[in-house]
Amino acid sequence: MGTRAPSGDRVTRRALPAVACCAAALILTGCSGGSDDGGITDYAPAPTTVSSSPVVESPSVESPSPTPVLPPPYIESATWVETEVGPSLQIAPTPNGRQVSSPTAGDEAWAEVLKLDPSADTPGMKDQFLCHWTYARLVQPNKPTWNIEPDRPVVSPDEMVRTRCNPGFAEE
Repeated sequence: MGTRAPSGDRVTRRALPAVACCAAALILTGCSGGSDDGGITDYAPAPTTVSSSPVVESPSVESPSPTPVLPPPYIESATWVETEVGPSLQIAPTPNGRQVSSPTAGDEAWAEVLKLDPSADTPGMKDQFLCHWTYARLVQPNKPTWNIEPDRPVVSPDEMVRTRCNPGFAEE
């Protein structure tokens, strides 16, 4: 059964996750991933356009099935490396970690990182990880690792996205 959008247009509940995913993808234009250290690069806010066209539900087109909730583990490894700007934790997700759609999976994955290396539990590290978890998986799903650094400043969620998950200084 559908719900009414504020404008009175009909929107199916099954379509809402896809709309949310598309909206998140519009926020970021992508990752170049050209470095050997596997760091996320070039997240950039994309220009957004608001359309006044109504959302129309097509009775002949069935929404795709949602991605199933996949079981852990979500993190394969967490390895410290030394970079030009200091220590960096390279986190490699498992195949299930790349595809899981559960709303609690990001926190579960962070708990796995902390089991692998409790020293990662410093201010700002979880926020960097969750930013990578949310956006890197969308724009570059096969990226080998995500790098997070303890020397980055703690920032607001908006600043985290604006800086492409790399606040304070260039990506490693």
